[in-house]
Amino acid sequence: MPRKKTITPKAGQRQLRIAEEIRHALSGIIADNSLSDPDLAGRMITVTVVKISPDLRNATIFIAPFGGGDAEAIVRALNRAAGYFRGEVAREVDMRVSPQLRFKIDDSFEEASRIEALLHDPVVRADLAKKPDSDSDK
Repeated sequence: MPRKKTITPKAGQRQLRIAEEIRHALSGIIADNSLSDPDLAGRMITVTVVKISPDLRNATIFIAPFGGGDAEAIVRALNRAAGYFRGEVAREVDMRVSPQLRFKIDDSFEEASRIEALLHDPVVRADLAKKPDSDSDK
């Protein structure tokens, strides 16, 4: 018997609000520079997006390091310190249960620049500049 496809609903207002509160809290905690991990000390890290599960128990935090560097090492260090961040978020965000935190690299900026480069490619630009022939078919 085939399984039914489950459609994930859009994030609710509460889910979005909590995710934004977590993003602000984590941004402040990371910007405080009180982290003792050598992979994180003195690093400029931007928390771009927080996606939280509908039950508010799991959160995926997307980060982007400033100035390049080894993003994989930063994500590993953040995931090692996830328990510390979870405790700090629990102090700053009023919730019954503090969510499990998982950090990932936000590659949306790289994807946007790849698409931008494609759109500026001379072949694509020439193709976009052509006028559609739909009026001449009538």
